[in-house]
Amino acid sequence: MAPHTAPYRPVAFGPYESLIQPLPGGGFHLRASQPLAPYPRRYTEHLVRWAAERPEHTFLARRSPAAGRPWLRLSYAETLRHARALGQALLDLGLSAERPLVVLSGNDFEHALLGLAALHVGVPVAPVSPSYSLLDPAAARVAHAVKLLTPGLVYAADGPTFARAIAQAVPAEVPVLLGPGQGPLPGGLPHTVLAFEVLQATVPGTAVDDAHARVDGDTVAKFLFTSGSTKAPKAVVNTHRMLCANQQMYAQCYPFLEEVPPVLVDWLPWHHTAGGNSNFGLVLRNGGTMYIDEGKPTADGVAETVANLREVSPTAIYTVPKGLEVLVQHLEHDEALRHNVFRELRLVFAAGAAMPDAVIQNFDRLAVQTTGFRVPMTMGLGMTETAPFAVSHHRPGWQAGVIGLPAPGLELKLAAVGDKLEVRYRGPSITPAYWRQPELAAETFDEEGYLCSGDAAVFIDPAEPQRGLKFDGRIAEDFKLISGTWVSVSSIRARALAQAQPHVHDVVVTGDGRDALGLLVFMAPGSQPEDPAVRAWAQDWLDSLAASGTGSSNRVLRVLLMTEPASAARGELTDKGSLNQRMVLKHRAELVEAIYSAGSSHPHLLQARLTKA
Repeated sequence: MAPHTAPYRPVAFGPYESLIQPLPGGGFHLRASQPLAPYPRRYTEHLVRWAAERPEHTFLARRSPAAGRPWLRLSYAETLRHARALGQALLDLGLSAERPLVVLSGNDFEHALLGLAALHVGVPVAPVSPSYSLLDPAAARVAHAVKLLTPGLVYAADGPTFARAIAQAVPAEVPVLLGPGQGPLPGGLPHTVLAFEVLQATVPGTAVDDAHARVDGDTVAKFLFTSGSTKAPKAVVNTHRMLCANQQMYAQCYPFLEEVPPVLVDWLPWHHTAGGNSNFGLVLRNGGTMYIDEGKPTADGVAETVANLREVSPTAIYTVPKGLEVLVQHLEHDEALRHNVFRELRLVFAAGAAMPDAVIQNFDRLAVQTTGFRVPMTMGLGMTETAPFAVSHHRPGWQAGVIGLPAPGLELKLAAVGDKLEVRYRGPSITPAYWRQPELAAETFDEEGYLCSGDAAVFIDPAEPQRGLKFDGRIAEDFKLISGTWVSVSSIRARALAQAQPHVHDVVVTGDGRDALGLLVFMAPGSQPEDPAVRAWAQDWLDSLAASGTGSSNRVLRVLLMTEPASAARGELTDKGSLNQRMVLKHRAELVEAIYSAGSSHPHLLQARLTKA
C-alpha cells in the first residue's frame, strides 16, 4: 500500500463544524456549533485533582547532570507539595499583581514549581525569553519588562549566567532568587539574594488556602511578552479564565487527550504561549507527563531530542517544520528510534506554514513502514493574546496554510480590511488588555470588542465554507510594489519553500516600493553559495519560480544567496527558530539594496532567465 493511501491511526477528534453568517457590508461571523463545556475557574485545580487521583504519576521529568544523565522525576503529589510551600514563600515576600514574579531563565523544575506556586496563590508570573538576557549586552528588553511590571521577585537558574542582565535591568531593591546550589551573585551586585532551597522549605499555612480560594477567572495568571519585532514588547495579560477555557477548547477538539494521558518530549520554551500555555497546560489538564527536552529544532540541536526519544515514546509531537524535518532525517536511518517514536504517537502538530511536501511524505512513509498507519498531522491559528488555541483544523492531513474553524466557545469575525479579511476574536480565552498600557485598547479591539489579530484568512472553498479557513498572510507584512500592486508575502514564501529542498532553509520576501519581487535566501546547512552545483540548482529554482508567476505581484525575479545565517542576537530568529521577516529586512537593508541596484556586482545575486518579464 502506498503511504499516501494508508489509513491514519485511529484517533478521536471532536466535531468540525461552525455556524457561519455573512456580515452586512462584507465579512463573516463564525462560531463553533458545539458549545464550550464547563471548565475550572482556577488553573491549578488540575494539579490538585491529579495529586489526589494519581499522586505518584510522573508529571515532570528532566535529565540529571550526573553521569549517565538519568531522568529525574516529579510526581503530581510532590509538585503540589512544593507549589504550596513556594506559594507561602511568595505570599510572605508580598508578591501580587502589582509586584509579580519574573523568570529570566528557561525550562526546568524550579521554573515550573515557581510558576505553579504563583498561579496557585493568585500571583502573576512573567517568564521572559532567556535570549533577552543572554544575547543583548544591554539587556534592553529585560529592562523594559522589569520597568513595566515592577516585580517583587526575579528568578534566574544560574547566577553567573544571568548576572549581567540582572546588573543592567533589575533595580537593587528587587530581591533575586537563584536556583539550587547557587552562591551569591558575582561582581558584588547589591541585590538581596534568596536561595531556592530556603523558599522550598517554607511551611505552608492557611494563607495559601485562603489565597487559592480568592483566585477566580479574572485573576491575572501570567504576563506573556509579544515578540516586539517593530515596537517594544507588550505584556499580554493572561487570566485564569483564559488558560482554563483554552484547555477545555483543546480537549473538545482533541478528545483523545482525555483517553490516554499525554506524554510529551518537549523543547518549546515556556515564555512562549505555545510551550508555556498550550503544551504545559495540556499535560497538566489531562494528567500526563512532560519530559523537558533540552534539544533544539536544528541539525545540531536535534541530537539531544533524538537521545530522549530513544527512551520515551510520545503520544504527540508539537514542533516547527524545521524540527520535524531534522527528526525525519534521523528516523530514516534508525529502526529502533522509529519504533519508539511511532509506538504511541497519535498526533503531530507542526506550527508554521512552510512545511516541505517531501518532509510530510517521508514522515508518512516511515510511519506506515513501522506501524501500518499514518500519524494524523494537524494545524491551526492562534497567538499570545488567544492563550493560544483559537482556530483549529483538527482533521488528519496537513495542508499548507489550512487553519480550520473556530474552537468551541470562540467567536470569529472576518472583517474586511482593504482587500483582505482580518481574523478577529471574542470569547473567554481572549486577553482583556495589555498590562499598564490602556492606550493600546483602541488599536487592539474593535467597536464590538473583538481582538484585531492582524492575521488574514479566506475560506478554502467559498462554495463549501464548512471546509474551513486558510491563512492569507499578515496584513502588516504585505506590501505594494512601486506600481501599487499588492503582494501577499505568505503565498510567495510558501510557493518558494515548496520547491526549496535540499539547499534552501528559509526566505524573506523583498520588493516593498520596488519594481519587482526578490528573495533573501537563507541556505540549508552544508549548502554554500560558492559551490557551483548549489548555484546551478539555485538558478534553476529561481527560473522555475519566475516561470510560475502570473504577474508582477507573484513573479520572483531576483534572489540573493546569503552566507551569514539568521541571528537570534539581532532578533532575526524567534525562540521557535522561525524567521522574523521584518527584523531581517531591517538589519540586512544593504543586501536588499544589492538586489535592486542597477549593475549590482554582488557575487551571490541571481536573476531569473526569462524571455519576457
